[in-house]
Amino acid sequence: MRKTTPFLILAVGLLALAIDLLPNLKLPNTGAEGGFRPIETKLGLDLRGGLRVEYQVQPVDGVTPTAVDVATIRDIIERRVNSTGVAEPLVQTQGTDRIVVELPGVSDPDAVRSLLGTTGRLDFVPLPKEVYGSVDVSGGGGSTPGIKVVPVKGEKLVDPELKPLFSGDQIASSNVATDQGGARVVAFTLKEEGASLFGTWTSDNIGSYFAIVLDGTVVSAPYIQSAITGGEGQITGGGAAGFPLAEATNLVTVLKFGSLPFPIAEVGVTDVKATLGASFLGQALFAGAVGILLVFLFMLLHYRLAGLVANAALVFYIIIVLAIFRLVPVTLTLAGVAGFVLSIGMAVDANILIFERSKEELRIGKGVAPAIEAGFARAWNSILDSNVSSLITAFILFYFGSSTIKGFALVLIIGVLCSMFTAITVTRFILRAVIARRRFASPYLYGVAPGDLTGVAASAEANRG
Repeated sequence: MRKTTPFLILAVGLLALAIDLLPNLKLPNTGAEGGFRPIETKLGLDLRGGLRVEYQVQPVDGVTPTAVDVATIRDIIERRVNSTGVAEPLVQTQGTDRIVVELPGVSDPDAVRSLLGTTGRLDFVPLPKEVYGSVDVSGGGGSTPGIKVVPVKGEKLVDPELKPLFSGDQIASSNVATDQGGARVVAFTLKEEGASLFGTWTSDNIGSYFAIVLDGTVVSAPYIQSAITGGEGQITGGGAAGFPLAEATNLVTVLKFGSLPFPIAEVGVTDVKATLGASFLGQALFAGAVGILLVFLFMLLHYRLAGLVANAALVFYIIIVLAIFRLVPVTLTLAGVAGFVLSIGMAVDANILIFERSKEELRIGKGVAPAIEAGFARAWNSILDSNVSSLITAFILFYFGSSTIKGFALVLIIGVLCSMFTAITVTRFILRAVIARRRFASPYLYGVAPGDLTGVAASAEANRG
Protein backbone atom coordinates (compact mmCIF):
# COMPACT_ATOMS: atom_id res chain seq x y z
CA MET A 1 0.00 0.00 0.00
CA ARG A 2 2.80 2.40 0.86
CA LYS A 3 4.31 1.92 -2.60
CA THR A 4 1.08 2.93 -4.31
CA THR A 5 0.25 5.83 -1.96
CA PRO A 6 2.35 8.50 -3.75
CA PHE A 7 0.84 7.57 -7.12
CA LEU A 8 -2.67 7.68 -5.65
CA ILE A 9 -2.08 11.10 -4.10
CA LEU A 10 -0.53 12.43 -7.30
CA ALA A 11 -3.38 11.10 -9.46
CA VAL A 12 -6.06 12.53 -7.17
CA GLY A 13 -4.30 15.89 -7.02
CA LEU A 14 -3.82 16.19 -10.80
CA LEU A 15 -7.42 15.14 -11.49
CA ALA A 16 -8.77 17.65 -8.96
CA LEU A 17 -6.56 20.41 -10.37
CA ALA A 18 -7.82 19.68 -13.90
CA ILE A 19 -11.44 19.86 -12.70
CA ASP A 20 -10.72 23.17 -10.95
CA LEU A 21 -8.94 24.87 -13.86
CA LEU A 22 -10.03 23.39 -17.19
CA PRO A 23 -13.08 25.07 -18.79
CA ASN A 24 -15.96 23.44 -20.69
CA LEU A 25 -15.74 20.09 -18.90
CA LYS A 26 -18.96 18.07 -18.87
CA LEU A 27 -20.40 15.04 -17.12
CA PRO A 28 -23.34 12.78 -18.05
CA ASN A 29 -26.56 14.21 -16.65
CA THR A 30 -28.25 11.75 -14.29
CA GLY A 31 -31.52 13.67 -14.43
CA ALA A 32 -34.58 12.72 -16.41
CA GLU A 33 -33.60 15.07 -19.23
CA GLY A 34 -30.35 13.14 -19.86
CA GLY A 35 -27.54 14.55 -21.98
CA PHE A 36 -24.54 16.23 -20.37
CA ARG A 37 -24.18 18.95 -17.77
CA PRO A 38 -21.26 21.35 -17.43
CA ILE A 39 -18.82 21.03 -14.54
CA GLU A 40 -19.09 24.45 -12.95
CA THR A 41 -19.20 26.34 -9.68
CA LYS A 42 -22.80 27.26 -8.86
CA LEU A 43 -23.56 30.37 -6.84
CA GLY A 44 -26.62 30.96 -4.69
CA LEU A 45 -29.00 33.92 -4.62
CA ASP A 46 -26.91 36.00 -2.21
CA LEU A 47 -23.83 35.70 -4.43
CA ARG A 48 -25.22 35.41 -7.94
CA GLY A 49 -28.36 37.48 -7.75
CA GLY A 50 -31.84 36.33 -8.67
CA LEU A 51 -35.46 36.61 -7.64
CA ARG A 52 -37.19 36.63 -4.25
CA VAL A 53 -40.97 36.23 -4.27
CA GLU A 54 -43.30 36.22 -1.27
CA TYR A 55 -46.74 34.60 -1.48
CA GLN A 56 -49.73 34.70 0.84
CA VAL A 57 -52.07 31.71 1.04
CA GLN A 58 -55.67 32.82 0.50
CA PRO A 59 -58.77 31.42 2.23
CA VAL A 60 -61.52 29.88 0.10
CA ASP A 61 -65.21 30.26 0.90
CA GLY A 62 -64.41 31.33 4.44
CA VAL A 63 -62.14 28.33 5.05
CA THR A 64 -58.75 29.34 6.44
CA PRO A 65 -55.77 27.19 5.45
CA THR A 66 -54.15 25.21 8.24
CA ALA A 67 -50.44 24.74 8.89
CA VAL A 68 -50.67 21.39 7.09
CA ASP A 69 -52.24 23.08 4.06
CA VAL A 70 -49.47 25.70 3.95
CA ALA A 71 -46.80 22.99 4.24
CA THR A 72 -48.45 21.07 1.38
CA ILE A 73 -48.46 24.19 -0.78
CA ARG A 74 -44.80 24.75 0.06
CA ASP A 75 -43.93 21.20 -1.04
CA ILE A 76 -45.83 21.54 -4.35
CA ILE A 77 -44.16 24.89 -5.09
CA GLU A 78 -40.75 23.41 -4.30
CA ARG A 79 -41.34 20.52 -6.72
CA ARG A 80 -42.42 22.99 -9.39
CA VAL A 81 -39.30 25.09 -8.82
CA ASN A 82 -37.02 22.06 -8.93
CA SER A 83 -38.50 21.06 -12.29
CA THR A 84 -37.25 24.34 -13.79
CA GLY A 85 -33.61 23.45 -13.07
CA VAL A 86 -32.93 26.43 -10.79
CA ALA A 87 -29.86 25.71 -8.64
CA GLU A 88 -30.58 25.38 -4.90
CA PRO A 89 -33.83 27.34 -4.60
CA LEU A 90 -35.06 28.30 -1.16
CA VAL A 91 -38.74 27.62 -0.50
CA GLN A 92 -39.85 28.08 3.09
CA THR A 93 -42.89 29.04 5.12
CA GLN A 94 -42.95 32.32 7.03
CA GLY A 95 -45.50 32.92 9.71
CA THR A 96 -48.87 31.17 9.40
CA ASP A 97 -49.78 32.00 5.79
CA ARG A 98 -46.66 33.18 3.95
CA ILE A 99 -44.33 31.28 1.62
CA VAL A 100 -41.01 32.77 0.52
CA VAL A 101 -39.30 31.58 -2.66
CA GLU A 102 -35.71 32.53 -3.54
CA LEU A 103 -34.48 31.69 -7.04
CA PRO A 104 -30.77 32.27 -7.76
CA GLY A 105 -29.72 33.06 -11.32
CA VAL A 106 -33.19 32.55 -12.85
CA SER A 107 -33.10 33.45 -16.56
CA ASP A 108 -36.85 34.02 -17.15
CA PRO A 109 -38.37 35.40 -13.93
CA ASP A 110 -41.79 36.11 -15.46
CA ALA A 111 -42.24 32.53 -16.62
CA VAL A 112 -41.19 31.15 -13.25
CA ARG A 113 -43.52 33.52 -11.39
CA SER A 114 -46.37 32.48 -13.64
CA LEU A 115 -45.66 28.81 -12.91
CA LEU A 116 -45.40 29.27 -9.15
CA GLY A 117 -48.42 31.56 -8.79
CA THR A 118 -50.74 29.22 -10.64
CA THR A 119 -53.11 27.35 -8.36
CA GLY A 120 -53.13 24.60 -10.95
CA ARG A 121 -56.75 23.49 -10.84
CA LEU A 122 -57.54 22.11 -14.27
CA ASP A 123 -61.20 21.44 -15.07
CA PHE A 124 -62.71 19.78 -18.13
CA VAL A 125 -66.06 21.53 -18.54
CA PRO A 126 -68.76 20.44 -21.05
CA LEU A 127 -70.45 23.34 -22.85
CA PRO A 128 -74.08 22.33 -23.52
CA LYS A 129 -75.00 22.57 -27.22
CA GLU A 130 -78.35 24.16 -26.42
CA VAL A 131 -76.48 27.07 -24.79
CA TYR A 132 -73.19 27.32 -26.72
CA GLY A 133 -74.18 25.76 -30.03
CA SER A 134 -72.52 22.90 -31.90
CA VAL A 135 -70.68 21.95 -35.07
CA ASP A 136 -71.90 19.48 -37.69
CA VAL A 137 -68.85 17.22 -37.99
CA SER A 138 -70.39 15.36 -40.96
CA GLY A 139 -69.55 18.36 -43.10
CA GLY A 140 -73.01 19.05 -44.40
CA GLY A 141 -74.79 21.17 -41.88
CA GLY A 142 -72.30 23.77 -40.77
CA SER A 143 -72.58 25.05 -37.23
CA THR A 144 -75.52 25.78 -34.96
CA PRO A 145 -75.15 29.02 -33.01
CA GLY A 146 -75.96 29.07 -29.34
CA ILE A 147 -77.39 31.56 -26.91
CA LYS A 148 -73.89 32.31 -25.60
CA VAL A 149 -70.60 32.73 -27.43
CA VAL A 150 -68.07 29.97 -26.97
CA PRO A 151 -65.31 31.33 -24.71
CA VAL A 152 -61.83 31.83 -26.17
CA LYS A 153 -58.37 31.33 -24.67
CA GLY A 154 -57.64 33.73 -21.82
CA GLU A 155 -61.31 34.41 -21.08
CA LYS A 156 -62.74 33.82 -17.60
CA LEU A 157 -65.44 31.14 -17.46
CA VAL A 158 -68.00 32.57 -15.08
CA ASP A 159 -71.14 30.62 -15.95
CA PRO A 160 -72.34 29.27 -12.55
CA GLU A 161 -74.46 26.57 -14.20
CA LEU A 162 -71.46 24.85 -15.79
CA LYS A 163 -70.06 21.88 -13.88
CA PRO A 164 -66.75 20.10 -14.60
CA LEU A 165 -66.95 16.60 -16.01
CA PHE A 166 -63.68 15.82 -14.20
CA SER A 167 -60.59 17.66 -13.01
CA GLY A 168 -56.84 17.46 -13.40
CA ASP A 169 -56.53 14.82 -10.68
CA GLN A 170 -57.77 12.33 -13.30
CA ILE A 171 -54.73 12.94 -15.52
CA ALA A 172 -52.23 10.09 -15.19
CA SER A 173 -49.47 11.61 -17.33
CA SER A 174 -48.83 14.54 -19.63
CA ASN A 175 -46.11 15.80 -21.96
CA VAL A 176 -45.36 18.43 -24.57
CA ALA A 177 -46.06 17.10 -28.08
CA THR A 178 -47.00 18.23 -31.59
CA ASP A 179 -50.21 17.51 -33.45
CA GLN A 180 -50.59 16.43 -37.08
CA GLY A 181 -50.29 20.02 -38.25
CA GLY A 182 -47.03 20.59 -36.37
CA ALA A 183 -48.59 22.77 -33.67
CA ARG A 184 -47.27 22.42 -30.12
CA VAL A 185 -49.84 20.82 -27.78
CA VAL A 186 -50.01 19.22 -24.35
CA ALA A 187 -50.85 15.53 -24.70
CA PHE A 188 -52.37 13.73 -21.72
CA THR A 189 -53.49 10.29 -20.63
CA LEU A 190 -56.41 9.89 -18.26
CA LYS A 191 -56.86 7.54 -15.35
CA GLU A 192 -59.49 4.83 -15.60
CA GLU A 193 -62.35 6.86 -14.09
CA GLY A 194 -61.57 9.96 -16.15
CA ALA A 195 -61.18 7.91 -19.34
CA SER A 196 -64.58 6.30 -18.78
CA LEU A 197 -66.30 9.64 -18.16
CA PHE A 198 -64.59 11.28 -21.13
CA GLY A 199 -65.35 8.37 -23.47
CA THR A 200 -69.03 8.29 -22.55
CA TRP A 201 -69.53 12.05 -22.82
CA THR A 202 -67.67 12.45 -26.13
CA SER A 203 -69.60 9.53 -27.64
CA ASP A 204 -72.92 11.19 -26.74
CA ASN A 205 -71.92 14.77 -27.60
CA ILE A 206 -70.07 14.76 -30.93
CA GLY A 207 -70.02 18.30 -32.28
CA SER A 208 -70.42 19.93 -28.84
CA TYR A 209 -67.86 22.32 -27.39
CA PHE A 210 -65.70 21.39 -24.45
CA ALA A 211 -63.77 23.92 -22.36
CA ILE A 212 -60.45 23.16 -20.69
CA VAL A 213 -60.15 25.62 -17.81
CA LEU A 214 -57.08 26.39 -15.68
CA ASP A 215 -57.77 28.33 -12.49
CA GLY A 216 -61.01 29.69 -13.96
CA THR A 217 -59.39 30.85 -17.21
CA VAL A 218 -60.06 29.08 -20.49
CA VAL A 219 -56.99 27.38 -21.99
CA SER A 220 -58.85 26.09 -25.04
CA ALA A 221 -62.45 25.30 -26.06
CA PRO A 222 -62.44 22.81 -28.95
CA TYR A 223 -65.43 20.93 -30.30
CA ILE A 224 -65.64 17.14 -30.19
CA GLN A 225 -64.91 15.71 -33.63
CA SER A 226 -65.24 12.05 -32.64
CA ALA A 227 -65.61 9.85 -29.59
CA ILE A 228 -62.45 9.74 -27.44
CA THR A 229 -62.54 6.34 -25.82
CA GLY A 230 -58.86 5.55 -25.34
CA GLY A 231 -58.27 7.92 -22.42
CA GLU A 232 -55.83 10.02 -24.45
CA GLY A 233 -56.32 13.59 -25.56
CA GLN A 234 -54.66 16.90 -26.35
CA ILE A 235 -54.89 20.41 -24.99
CA THR A 236 -54.48 22.93 -27.79
CA GLY A 237 -53.90 26.67 -27.70
CA GLY A 238 -51.86 29.56 -29.01
CA GLY A 239 -53.11 29.67 -32.60
CA ALA A 240 -51.72 27.79 -35.57
CA ALA A 241 -48.29 27.29 -33.96
CA GLY A 242 -49.77 25.96 -30.76
CA PHE A 243 -48.60 26.76 -27.27
CA PRO A 244 -45.36 28.67 -26.71
CA LEU A 245 -42.81 26.23 -25.33
CA ALA A 246 -42.60 27.88 -21.90
CA GLU A 247 -46.39 27.89 -21.51
CA ALA A 248 -46.70 24.25 -22.56
CA THR A 249 -43.89 23.22 -20.20
CA ASN A 250 -45.46 25.09 -17.29
CA LEU A 251 -48.82 23.45 -17.95
CA VAL A 252 -47.23 19.99 -17.97
CA THR A 253 -45.45 20.82 -14.69
CA VAL A 254 -48.70 21.93 -13.08
CA LEU A 255 -50.42 18.73 -14.20
CA LYS A 256 -47.52 16.60 -12.99
CA PHE A 257 -47.33 17.93 -9.43
CA GLY A 258 -50.99 18.68 -8.88
CA SER A 259 -52.97 21.74 -7.91
CA LEU A 260 -52.60 23.81 -4.77
CA PRO A 261 -55.27 23.15 -2.12
CA PHE A 262 -55.63 26.93 -1.66
CA PRO A 263 -54.86 29.79 -4.03
CA ILE A 264 -51.86 32.02 -3.37
CA ALA A 265 -51.36 35.72 -3.99
CA GLU A 266 -48.06 37.38 -4.79
CA VAL A 267 -47.47 40.04 -2.11
CA GLY A 268 -43.84 40.95 -2.72
CA VAL A 269 -41.15 40.65 -5.36
CA THR A 270 -37.48 41.55 -4.93
CA ASP A 271 -34.97 41.46 -7.74
CA VAL A 272 -31.59 40.73 -6.12
CA LYS A 273 -28.96 42.27 -8.35
CA ALA A 274 -25.90 40.23 -9.28
CA THR A 275 -23.65 43.21 -8.60
CA LEU A 276 -24.65 43.07 -4.94
CA GLY A 277 -23.91 39.37 -4.89
CA ALA A 278 -20.55 39.90 -6.56
CA SER A 279 -19.64 42.45 -3.91
CA PHE A 280 -20.52 40.01 -1.12
CA LEU A 281 -18.60 37.24 -2.86
CA GLY A 282 -15.52 39.42 -3.21
CA GLN A 283 -15.60 40.31 0.47
CA ALA A 284 -16.10 36.69 1.48
CA LEU A 285 -13.24 35.48 -0.72
CA PHE A 286 -10.96 38.24 0.55
CA ALA A 287 -11.75 37.38 4.16
CA GLY A 288 -11.19 33.69 3.44
CA ALA A 289 -7.86 34.37 1.71
CA VAL A 290 -6.64 36.52 4.61
CA GLY A 291 -7.66 33.83 7.08
CA ILE A 292 -5.88 31.09 5.12
CA LEU A 293 -2.69 33.18 4.82
CA LEU A 294 -2.68 33.84 8.57
CA VAL A 295 -3.13 30.11 9.20
CA PHE A 296 -0.22 29.37 6.85
CA LEU A 297 1.95 31.90 8.69
CA PHE A 298 1.03 30.52 12.11
CA MET A 299 1.83 26.95 11.09
CA LEU A 300 5.21 27.98 9.67
CA LEU A 301 6.23 29.99 12.73
CA HIS A 302 4.99 27.51 15.32
CA TYR A 303 5.79 24.16 13.71
CA ARG A 304 8.52 25.15 11.23
CA LEU A 305 9.17 22.29 8.78
CA ALA A 306 6.15 20.35 10.01
CA GLY A 307 4.10 23.50 9.46
CA LEU A 308 5.37 23.74 5.89
CA VAL A 309 4.27 20.15 5.30
CA ALA A 310 0.86 20.92 6.81
CA ASN A 311 0.51 23.94 4.53
CA ALA A 312 1.29 21.79 1.49
CA ALA A 313 -1.36 19.29 2.60
CA LEU A 314 -3.79 22.17 3.15
CA VAL A 315 -3.26 23.40 -0.43
CA PHE A 316 -3.93 19.83 -1.59
CA TYR A 317 -7.07 19.81 0.55
CA ILE A 318 -8.37 23.06 -0.96
CA ILE A 319 -7.79 21.78 -4.51
CA ILE A 320 -9.72 18.57 -3.79
CA VAL A 321 -12.63 20.26 -2.03
CA LEU A 322 -13.12 22.85 -4.77
CA ALA A 323 -13.11 20.06 -7.37
CA ILE A 324 -15.79 18.15 -5.45
CA PHE A 325 -17.87 21.34 -5.22
CA ARG A 326 -17.84 21.55 -9.02
CA LEU A 327 -18.54 17.84 -9.51
CA VAL A 328 -21.52 17.44 -7.13
CA PRO A 329 -22.29 20.36 -7.83
CA VAL A 330 -22.55 22.36 -4.61
CA THR A 331 -24.38 25.69 -4.81
CA LEU A 332 -22.26 28.13 -2.82
CA THR A 333 -23.97 30.74 -0.71
CA LEU A 334 -22.42 33.03 1.89
CA ALA A 335 -23.29 30.34 4.42
CA GLY A 336 -21.53 27.78 2.22
CA VAL A 337 -18.41 29.94 1.97
CA ALA A 338 -18.45 30.20 5.77
CA GLY A 339 -18.74 26.42 5.98
CA PHE A 340 -15.76 26.04 3.63
CA VAL A 341 -13.59 28.38 5.71
CA LEU A 342 -14.69 26.50 8.84
CA SER A 343 -13.70 23.19 7.25
CA ILE A 344 -10.23 24.61 6.50
CA GLY A 345 -9.85 25.40 10.19
CA MET A 346 -10.86 21.85 11.05
CA ALA A 347 -8.31 20.48 8.56
CA VAL A 348 -5.60 22.53 10.24
CA ASP A 349 -6.82 21.44 13.67
CA ALA A 350 -6.20 17.79 12.78
CA ASN A 351 -2.58 18.60 11.88
CA ILE A 352 -2.16 20.57 15.09
CA LEU A 353 -3.29 17.58 17.16
CA ILE A 354 -0.80 15.34 15.36
CA PHE A 355 2.11 17.77 15.72
CA GLU A 356 1.46 18.47 19.40
CA ARG A 357 1.44 14.75 20.16
CA SER A 358 4.65 14.38 18.15
CA LYS A 359 6.29 17.23 20.09
CA GLU A 360 5.46 15.50 23.36
CA GLU A 361 7.27 12.39 22.13
CA LEU A 362 10.24 14.43 20.93
CA ARG A 363 10.60 16.18 24.32
CA ILE A 364 11.06 12.86 26.12
CA GLY A 365 13.89 11.75 23.83
CA LYS A 366 12.31 9.80 20.96
CA GLY A 367 13.78 10.15 17.50
CA VAL A 368 11.92 12.19 14.91
CA ALA A 369 10.59 9.23 12.92
CA PRO A 370 9.16 7.25 15.88
CA ALA A 371 7.88 10.49 17.46
CA ILE A 372 5.95 11.41 14.29
CA GLU A 373 4.48 7.91 14.01
CA ALA A 374 3.51 7.99 17.69
CA GLY A 375 1.97 11.43 17.17
CA PHE A 376 -0.28 10.10 14.41
CA ALA A 377 -1.24 7.07 16.50
CA ARG A 378 -2.03 9.09 19.64
CA ALA A 379 -3.92 11.83 17.81
CA TRP A 380 -6.05 9.52 15.68
CA ASN A 381 -8.75 8.91 18.32
CA SER A 382 -9.10 12.63 19.04
CA ILE A 383 -9.29 13.45 15.32
CA LEU A 384 -11.86 10.71 14.72
CA ASP A 385 -14.05 11.75 17.66
CA SER A 386 -13.95 15.42 16.67
CA ASN A 387 -14.79 14.80 13.03
CA VAL A 388 -17.52 12.23 13.73
CA SER A 389 -19.27 14.66 16.10
CA SER A 390 -19.03 17.38 13.43
CA LEU A 391 -20.42 14.99 10.80
CA ILE A 392 -23.36 14.04 13.04
CA THR A 393 -24.22 17.72 13.50
CA ALA A 394 -23.82 18.43 9.78
CA PHE A 395 -26.06 15.50 8.79
CA ILE A 396 -28.78 16.69 11.19
CA LEU A 397 -28.58 20.19 9.69
CA PHE A 398 -28.71 18.75 6.17
CA TYR A 399 -31.73 16.55 6.92
CA PHE A 400 -33.86 19.05 8.82
CA GLY A 401 -32.61 22.42 7.57
CA SER A 402 -33.81 24.70 4.78
CA SER A 403 -31.99 24.99 1.46
CA THR A 404 -29.46 27.54 2.75
CA ILE A 405 -28.73 25.46 5.86
CA LYS A 406 -28.47 22.34 3.71
CA GLY A 407 -25.88 24.07 1.55
CA PHE A 408 -23.82 24.96 4.61
CA ALA A 409 -24.14 21.41 5.97
CA LEU A 410 -23.16 19.80 2.64
CA VAL A 411 -20.04 21.98 2.38
CA LEU A 412 -19.12 21.07 5.94
CA ILE A 413 -19.63 17.32 5.33
CA ILE A 414 -17.42 17.38 2.25
CA GLY A 415 -14.81 19.45 4.07
CA VAL A 416 -14.65 17.18 7.11
CA LEU A 417 -14.30 14.01 5.05
CA CYS A 418 -11.58 15.53 2.88
CA SER A 419 -9.73 16.91 5.92
CA MET A 420 -9.51 13.43 7.41
CA PHE A 421 -8.05 12.13 4.14
CA THR A 422 -5.44 14.87 3.84
CA ALA A 423 -4.44 14.84 7.52
CA ILE A 424 -4.03 11.08 7.79
CA THR A 425 -2.82 10.24 4.28
CA VAL A 426 -1.24 13.27 2.59
CA THR A 427 0.42 14.88 5.61
CA ARG A 428 1.68 11.51 6.83
CA PHE A 429 3.13 10.59 3.44
CA ILE A 430 4.98 13.90 3.04
CA LEU A 431 6.34 13.77 6.60
CA ARG A 432 7.64 10.23 6.10
CA ALA A 433 9.41 11.33 2.95
CA VAL A 434 10.94 14.31 4.76
CA ILE A 435 12.14 12.58 7.93
CA ALA A 436 13.82 9.88 5.86
CA ARG A 437 16.54 12.47 5.16
CA ARG A 438 19.04 12.88 8.01
CA ARG A 439 19.35 16.65 7.70
CA PHE A 440 15.69 16.96 8.64
CA ALA A 441 16.04 14.90 11.82
CA SER A 442 16.38 17.78 14.30
CA PRO A 443 13.50 18.27 16.79
CA TYR A 444 13.87 22.04 16.27
CA LEU A 445 12.47 21.67 12.73
CA TYR A 446 9.27 20.27 14.19
CA GLY A 447 8.59 23.02 16.69
CA VAL A 448 10.57 21.81 19.71
CA ALA A 449 12.99 24.39 21.13
CA PRO A 450 16.30 23.06 22.63
CA GLY A 451 15.22 24.30 26.07
CA ASP A 452 12.10 22.09 25.97
CA LEU A 453 14.08 18.86 25.70
CA THR A 454 14.59 16.60 28.71
CA GLY A 455 18.10 15.62 29.77
CA VAL A 456 18.15 12.46 27.68
CA ALA A 457 16.65 14.20 24.68
CA ALA A 458 19.06 17.13 25.00
CA SER A 459 22.09 14.81 25.09
CA ALA A 460 20.82 12.95 22.03
CA GLU A 461 20.36 16.21 20.17
CA ALA A 462 23.85 17.40 21.18
CA ASN A 463 25.41 14.17 19.95
CA ARG A 464 23.45 14.47 16.69
CA GLY A 465 24.80 17.99 16.22
